Amino acid sequence: MNQRERRIYLINTLLNEHSEYQSIDIPEDKDSQKLLLRDLMNIREPKRINKEFYQIQDEYLQEETKEKGIVDCDELVPLQDHLYLFQGDITTLKCDAIVNAANSQMTGCYIPHHRCIDNCIHSYAGMQLRYACHQIMEKQGKKEETGKAKITKGYNLPCRYILHTVGPIIYYKVTNKEKEQLASCYRSCLELADAYHLESVAFCCISTGEFHFPKELAAKIAIETVKEYLKKETSIKKVIFNVFNDEDRDIYQRYLR
Repeated sequence: MNQRERRIYLINTLLNEHSEYQSIDIPEDKDSQKLLLRDLMNIREPKRINKEFYQIQDEYLQEETKEKGIVDCDELVPLQDHLYLFQGDITTLKCDAIVNAANSQMTGCYIPHHRCIDNCIHSYAGMQLRYACHQIMEKQGKKEETGKAKITKGYNLPCRYILHTVGPIIYYKVTNKEKEQLASCYRSCLELADAYHLESVAFCCISTGEFHFPKELAAKIAIETVKEYLKKETSIKKVIFNVFNDEDRDIYQRYLR
């Protein structure tokens, strides 16, 4: 199968799960097909699907990531001891673990092709990730607390693991409690990485997007918390701060240079 054939197979399988979707026509152009597939993956409830689907999905997603270009964390240059800055798509980063800024449901973003990192990570990891997160939350029996973290495999991403953490949502002025909750997100992820003897961890900008934590303050808390943690004995050799836009890059560069 080529990528188009895989894409059509995946779309047809997901459309056929619901009688109300079967009247939807699959568009001819590649970009529209990609959007439709991502939409169908985003809205699907966490449940199993047949092995053939997973195999073809895995081949498709891994090829898509290769086309985007995989970045090995070993190629990055530190700005300070053990601290790195990477501007780009975190789903292309080859390292031990990347951090996902999740919501308290912990099963991903269900809004079709939403711009949040949670949606992006689930879309490129594959539908096994949502089901794995669902199983974790079913066992826990309650929503995830702000500042805590969970770990899953990376599935179709270049990273080995994904660390999922729930950051604070800011509605008005940032409180001391919310500052501590954000710091706890970073500590919880690092502690979990340590427990799994991981050496490289890439953090997205937790809470600064849809959760509206002020970017400059969030970066300051992130860097201070990570530096404090790295003073102890730890398996972690590299902490990568991942940014996507120039504004976030400039903020982190100011604090790391």
